[in-house]
Amino acid sequence: MKKWKIDPAHSEVKFKVKHLVVSTVTGQFNKFDAEIESENDSFENAKITFSAETNSIDTKNEQRDTHLKSADFFDAEKFPELKFVSKKFVKLPDGKFEMTGDITIKGITKEVILNAEFNGIARGFDNLQVAGFEVTGKLNRFDFGLQWNVMTEAGGIVVGQDVKLEIFAEMKEVI
Repeated sequence: MKKWKIDPAHSEVKFKVKHLVVSTVTGQFNKFDAEIESENDSFENAKITFSAETNSIDTKNEQRDTHLKSADFFDAEKFPELKFVSKKFVKLPDGKFEMTGDITIKGITKEVILNAEFNGIARGFDNLQVAGFEVTGKLNRFDFGLQWNVMTEAGGIVVGQDVKLEIFAEMKEVI
């Protein structure tokens, strides 16, 4: 069994959500961890675990970040991390994978299906293998108790319910 650990200096965990229906706000988690266990370098049937510290959320707006950390959204004090554990990692054509797993946000666990693209393996400066992945998907924030919303005077919603995920992961071989 081969193990891989995420290199946070060369990885990003981002999300996008509609604001006022017409624009998109992008944010990220600055503190996260991930591991992969695979039988070989093809990563078929790999086991993936991921976590992010909810208190590390960053949308480049301190007031919004404070609100996102509050009980209206992530309740970071009570639920300090979100977690993902894969159940299936199925290889598709052209280096793509379908990843099925359980994600837990704010104490609520739901099964999700995410898309993963395997970018290949290279040797790093320390002569260890490095594997690159791009993971995308979509969650309904209401499924995880992130219910806060208000209506504008014109009848539109302030925050969309769909959240797009974008994870760029550089995984380093563990020896």
